[in-house]
Amino acid sequence: MKNFGRNVVRFRIPILIICLLLLIPSAIGYVKTRVNYDILYYLPDEIETMKGQDVLLKDFGKGAYALFICENMNYRDVAKVKKNIEAVEHVAEVLWYDSVADVTFPLEMLPDKVRDFFNSEHATMMAIFFDTTTSADETMRAVDDIRQMAGKQCFLSGMSAIVTDTKNMVEDELFTYVAIAAGLALLVMAITMDSFLIPILFLLSIGMAIVYNMGTNFLKGEISFITMALAAVLQLAVTMDYSIFLYESYKEQKKLCEDRREAMAKAINATLNSVVGSSLTTVAGFVALCFMSFTLGADLGIVMAKGVVIGVICCVTLLPSMILTFDRLIEKTSHRTLNLKFDRLSKAVLKLYPVFAVLMVLLWIPSLYGYKNMDVYYKLDASLPSYLPSVTANQKLSENFRTNTIHMVLVDSGLDKKTVSAMSEELERTPGVVNVLGLDALTGVRVPDEIIPEQLSSKLVSKNEQLLLITSEYQTATDEVNAQVDTLSSIVKRYDQGGMVIGEAAATKDLISITDHDFAVVNAVSIGMIFILIALVLKSAVLPILLVFLIELAIYINLGLCFFTGSTQSFIASVVIGTIQLGATVDYAILMTNRYKTERIAGMDKKEAALTALCASAPSIITSALGFFAATIGVGIYSDVDLISSLCILMGRGAIISMVLVLLCLPSLYMLFDGLIIRTTKGMEECVSEARSHLRTRKV
Repeated sequence: MKNFGRNVVRFRIPILIICLLLLIPSAIGYVKTRVNYDILYYLPDEIETMKGQDVLLKDFGKGAYALFICENMNYRDVAKVKKNIEAVEHVAEVLWYDSVADVTFPLEMLPDKVRDFFNSEHATMMAIFFDTTTSADETMRAVDDIRQMAGKQCFLSGMSAIVTDTKNMVEDELFTYVAIAAGLALLVMAITMDSFLIPILFLLSIGMAIVYNMGTNFLKGEISFITMALAAVLQLAVTMDYSIFLYESYKEQKKLCEDRREAMAKAINATLNSVVGSSLTTVAGFVALCFMSFTLGADLGIVMAKGVVIGVICCVTLLPSMILTFDRLIEKTSHRTLNLKFDRLSKAVLKLYPVFAVLMVLLWIPSLYGYKNMDVYYKLDASLPSYLPSVTANQKLSENFRTNTIHMVLVDSGLDKKTVSAMSEELERTPGVVNVLGLDALTGVRVPDEIIPEQLSSKLVSKNEQLLLITSEYQTATDEVNAQVDTLSSIVKRYDQGGMVIGEAAATKDLISITDHDFAVVNAVSIGMIFILIALVLKSAVLPILLVFLIELAIYINLGLCFFTGSTQSFIASVVIGTIQLGATVDYAILMTNRYKTERIAGMDKKEAALTALCASAPSIITSALGFFAATIGVGIYSDVDLISSLCILMGRGAIISMVLVLLCLPSLYMLFDGLIIRTTKGMEECVSEARSHLRTRKV
């Protein structure tokens, strides 16, 4: 380990050259990594709704679907638009009333179900099916092509339209996210650091680590848009501390060593020893996300765990090389820093420790209540601004057709017409169902069979399955539509045990139940992993309980505030924020606790040790929390994508809450549980006793 620091210093120029060269393949990998914008894609493959999607694509050649609404257009013009849409690449087919009869055929002659499904008083609607999946690049290009040819009277609704709008928004905002995070982090570091150049070197080093991390995602094949949007911001926020620690250690060593290269070698070794332990809890928090059955957690967890590891490597190799190269210029750009004194504040905290202890306990009551009652949304377009085309189209669909959701039913193609007709009638009687359209609906008594195009049956019946479309007035992710899906599914199963109800509402219902389970699993795994790591680092049985207890309180306060402020959070934020906040901010508590242990072992009494630990640790904790806050809060305020905005705001707020609790309440835990801490921490009781004996001997 001693030679590692010396070797980094010795080969600093080759390290810089290699790091610069590695940017080339990393940048290429970054650009070439595909981004997935479909949240529902990450549902487990084995659930029925996902299997149904595969059947739909395999048997019918239909993957994604959309509903196209035309307002106040005559049918001949609509027919021309339909013909143009059919010519768009990857559009498998378009289903409209002219699929049943020629546009010259009187609407009154069509079966009521067909007429009502496709037409309203002021609008007509057609169903568009694509031969690629919801979030496929080909589907999104097709959506853009359809929009370009459609006039102002036309609107495209559906998941693929939502995914396309999300993609366009995130791509437009992504650079701004990074710029805001970097700019605010730079401002915080410029104020707290003693040189104007060193924050720039920090950002360059971290920025290169981010490029390496994002470039290696090419090996994964693709990443989610949430991971793409948050990874750079999060990596900057959680790894900034490592750079600060290295620089502070280097400054201390320069005072003790005549040669700056020797000082850096020692600083590297000291940083490596400290940062490895610190980074493990952060990595553990992200690894815990990989235990979610909703695999978006694994996507974010793998990328961020990898990013933290790469950040540590760059901190002890690339950054020291940059600092040594520009050391003279760093000194020339030095300036005075804020010299905040925490002595008086620390003494006040220790004096009032019983008050903070009681307050800590009392805070659990409203925090738990708020956390249990916070509102969470699962409707994916709820995270998007109302001005987007897909959101407007959904509103038009609701206004003109009383339709907010469309279900698809797959049943055995061998079912006779009488059975399917009876099932359809029962499905149609389900509360909230507007219409049910299947092949049987197209053979009403007033429509002669000979005028129905022969190719029509292939649109709704394959060799193995037949397809029914159900429109519903209930919105996705509501209790009403979830109950409706259950009712529809039970009806379908009675007629065909292998039948399935699929679509956005059914998949979202699965998403709700899966993420509820995942939340409990991720919390348990993250707490367990971080508890074990703290126990190993601090060699204590009680300290991990106290530290995790404190940060969990901070998490509950953070999420509980959502209820008291009346804000509704995305389901993603509610699931992942706990493990991210725990993994990223428990380091504040570990830092202060290490100092407390050191001072107690050296012979200080518990109050003196707690006071010294608080005074010594407060500047680093505040700098770290402010850096985390700065890197996330700006993105949270700026972003129009609520999934991203809510996560960033919660992370930034969580860092501040954790900081406040550690500074105000952790000393109370030292005072209250000092004896238990000493008895349950390896080697501490013997050291404290020896130190006390030594002090008594000196006094004598």
